[in-house]
Amino acid sequence: MTTTPAHHGDRPFDAVLCDLDGVIRRYDTSRVTELERAAGLPEGSTAAHAFALGGDLPPLLGEIGRERWADAIARDLSARVPPARARALGAAFAGAASWIDECVVDQLRRVRASLPVVIVTDAAPWPHDDLAALGLTDLADHVVSGSRVGVAKPDPAIYGIAAARAGVSPDRCLFVDDVRENVEAAVALGMTGVHYREPADLRRALAALTPPRPEPGR
Repeated sequence: MTTTPAHHGDRPFDAVLCDLDGVIRRYDTSRVTELERAAGLPEGSTAAHAFALGGDLPPLLGEIGRERWADAIARDLSARVPPARARALGAAFAGAASWIDECVVDQLRRVRASLPVVIVTDAAPWPHDDLAALGLTDLADHVVSGSRVGVAKPDPAIYGIAAARAGVSPDRCLFVDDVRENVEAAVALGMTGVHYREPADLRRALAALTPPRPEPGR
């Protein structure tokens, strides 16, 4: 789904702001979901605790390793489930297998030849290290991490920071995220929003950068 405000000029946006996890990097969270169901927790509960700002969880506020992150998730969840289940959930979430969507990477590399690309993430505070390990340091001009700026999506502040890093006003940004609430917040600021589900969603949005060729004889 793409939501586009009225823009003027030859193209509808001058920068692309893109989420990391759920768009560029995908995770196999099937084991986490299985454990949540067994523990009587709503699906997504572990992620909500893992990426919470404030409270007892430090990953979005300070540098920690993945083992300490798993321990912190378990500590936070232990108020809702028995300690053993909390530890299993923390370990499964922090250690979930991931892969890079090469279709998305290819599209972003192509667009970066003409427009700035900014990664906007609420993931744990090592996105630069992750991108380096994955050979993706050339994928974006900037990375805006909630752990570094102290605000997370859908807080309007993080969108403003990302637009400023791109060097354009918010209404000249395309924002791509797999969480509808985050996209709606971006659209409320005047951005073009894409609720990402599959690479074709991004492809359709970026197609707007290439105006259709005139028909012969016109």
